[in-house]
Amino acid sequence: MMGRTWNLGRPVDLWATLGPLRRGTGDPAHRFDGGRFWWACATPEGLGTVAIAAAGSTVTAEAWGGGADWLLDRVPVLVGERDDWTALDLLSMPLLARVLRSRPGLRLPNTGLVLDALVPAILEQKVTGEEARRSWRLMLRRYGTPAPGPAERMFVPPGADVLLQIPSWDWHRFGVDGKRQRAIRAAATVARRLEECTTMTPADAFARLLLVPGIGPWTAAETAQRAIGHPDAVSVGDYHLKNVVVHLFTGRARGTDEEMLELLAPWAGQRQRVMRLVELAGIGAPRFGPRFAYTDIRAI
Repeated sequence: MMGRTWNLGRPVDLWATLGPLRRGTGDPAHRFDGGRFWWACATPEGLGTVAIAAAGSTVTAEAWGGGADWLLDRVPVLVGERDDWTALDLLSMPLLARVLRSRPGLRLPNTGLVLDALVPAILEQKVTGEEARRSWRLMLRRYGTPAPGPAERMFVPPGADVLLQIPSWDWHRFGVDGKRQRAIRAAATVARRLEECTTMTPADAFARLLLVPGIGPWTAAETAQRAIGHPDAVSVGDYHLKNVVVHLFTGRARGTDEEMLELLAPWAGQRQRVMRLVELAGIGAPRFGPRFAYTDIRAI
C-alpha cells in the first residue's frame, strides 16, 4: 500500500466531482464507502485500486497494486486540479449560481483512461440506466479481475484483449445486443490509439472517438467528460437531458437537442460545466404517460 496527501488550496467535493464515474450503487469498479471514493482500474503500469478522501482542501489517498504509483500521481487531476471554473458567468441563471455556491468543490473528473470510460458508455446506448448498470455488473463479475487491496467485491474492468475474447452468448447473458457488442469490439481493437486522446486537445480527442464504428456524438461526449474532463462536451442525443434543459430555461415540458444547444450557446466552451450544475439542481422535466417498459434481450 502507498499513500499521499495534497493540499489543493480550494475545497474538494468528491461526491459532486467523481459521482459521474459510478455506474449505479452496485458498480464493481467505483464505490463511495465510508466517506471515501474507491476506484479499481487497469492503468498503463498495471492493475490498481485507489481510495480517496477529502476534508476541505486536503486530499488523502491510498493505493494498491502495480498501478498504485500511476493512480496516486493521477489523483490531483482526477479531482479537477486543472479544471478552472473562474470564467463561468452565471449572472443570467441565478438558480445555477446558487447550486455552484453550494458546491464550491465541484469540478469535472479526469481519469486519463479512455477505454475505462468508453465501455460503460457504450453499454448505456439506447437502453435504460437499469439495463446498462446490470450489464456492467455482470460483465465485470464474469470477466473482471479482483481489485488489488482490501476492497471487497470490487473488480478491475476487463482490458481490450479480454473484451475481444468475450463470446456472443456471454454478451447475450449480460443483456448486450449485437450493435453494442460490435461497438465494444471496435473500440477494443483500436484501444491503444484511443488512449492517445488524453494527450490531444479536447476537439481532436472528440473527433478521434467519432472515428470508431458505433461511437456517435452521445457516446463520445459521455466518454470525453470523464476520461479527459472535456469542459464543453454535451451529451447530444440523450433521452432526458434535452427536456430537462429546455424545461429549466423556458418552462416547456419538452424540447429538442437543437433547442438545448441554442440555450447553452452563451456558455460555449463551458457547456459541460453548466450541464453538471443543471444535473445537481435536481430539476427534472414533467413526465407524461406510463413508465417505459424495456425488453430484456436475455429472454429472446
